[in-house]
Amino acid sequence: MSRFGRAIGGSIIATHPILPAQDLDVTETFYGQLGFSSQGRWGSYMILRREAIELHFQMNPDRKLAESSSCYLRTNDADELHAAFGQPAGGKVTPPEDRAWGMREFYVMDPNGNLLRIGQLIG
Repeated sequence: MSRFGRAIGGSIIATHPILPAQDLDVTETFYGQLGFSSQGRWGSYMILRREAIELHFQMNPDRKLAESSSCYLRTNDADELHAAFGQPAGGKVTPPEDRAWGMREFYVMDPNGNLLRIGQLIG
């Protein structure tokens, strides 16, 4: 039962953030350095994938939109993933840190201004 007193059917099996991008070519190149591969491009829309994670990108010239939001990705090994990502050209990757809320996290800022928060449950 939902909090509204009725049963809710179906299951949510995945989530795929749709992030703004000023340039899809630059975006694809940047995420390619992180191990993502293109799943397709349809006009102003692109899907990139790494393992089970899909990131969707929609062309949008407003960089402020990207800079005012973020998405969170879970990993089972933040240090290993951080090492695999390295320091890609055109963006920024912060070192992993243990956070007070029980996560080991690092952040990736892409060339569009999108922030990916990547974390591993600790403790």
